[in-house]
Amino acid sequence: MNQPSGTAAEPLGADALEARLREIGEQRYHHRHPFQLMLQNGELDRRQVRAWALNRYYYQAMIPIKDASLMARLEDPEWRREWRTRLVDHDGEAPGEGGIERWLKLTDGLGLERELVQSGRAILPGTRFAVDAYVHFVRDRSLLEAIASSLTELFSPKVIGTRVSGMLAHYDFISEETLAYFQPRLTQAPRDAEMALGYVREHARRPDQQQAVMAALEFKCDVLWSMLDALQHAYVHGHVPPGAWEGEQGLIAGATP
Repeated sequence: MNQPSGTAAEPLGADALEARLREIGEQRYHHRHPFQLMLQNGELDRRQVRAWALNRYYYQAMIPIKDASLMARLEDPEWRREWRTRLVDHDGEAPGEGGIERWLKLTDGLGLERELVQSGRAILPGTRFAVDAYVHFVRDRSLLEAIASSLTELFSPKVIGTRVSGMLAHYDFISEETLAYFQPRLTQAPRDAEMALGYVREHARRPDQQQAVMAALEFKCDVLWSMLDALQHAYVHGHVPPGAWEGEQGLIAGATP
């Protein structure tokens, strides 16, 4: 794992620590990645957008698993109740609800067969390795580091707005209905980020703790960046690894290519 940005011989104040975390996000969040810029600027073809949606589903599907492992380590029932909202956001309270189901509406709209998407068998190795590393990080590292790794949600609303408006403007095969996943995230992500940031501000007091939370945020940024690296290498530069989705298999019968 990369060394955290900056060093501190003395502990930072809570405001200074937050400023450092926001600086990491500005420098390292995936809003700067070339694939993300191509996606929002209409520079990808339909096959490449499908590949993005297919691979990103694996990340979406693993988020509640990651959060469940974190919640099990929270001794305070109030914090467990707070963190539980994240599971409900993604899993819903009943079948057919939640963020994962809304992401499947996106892959449905792009003509991808649900069974293929949900199976995960055709995703890129880079996607699987990055997402699994994140799940393992949250499971195995300290609770403080696990919570800090979720702070990329501080930066996601801006990217969501730009992504949605850009995709609607540039892709005639995308609609507001197929992008339904993103609208709730404009309020969910800031709520979740505020919760996690409050925990980090309160509990990261020693220099070693503060360095750890900065490193955790950098790691999570690296996870998201690596996922886009894999997509760009495979579907922009044309190096699709064996077993990954090529672009023809997995289409719904009769769907427009």
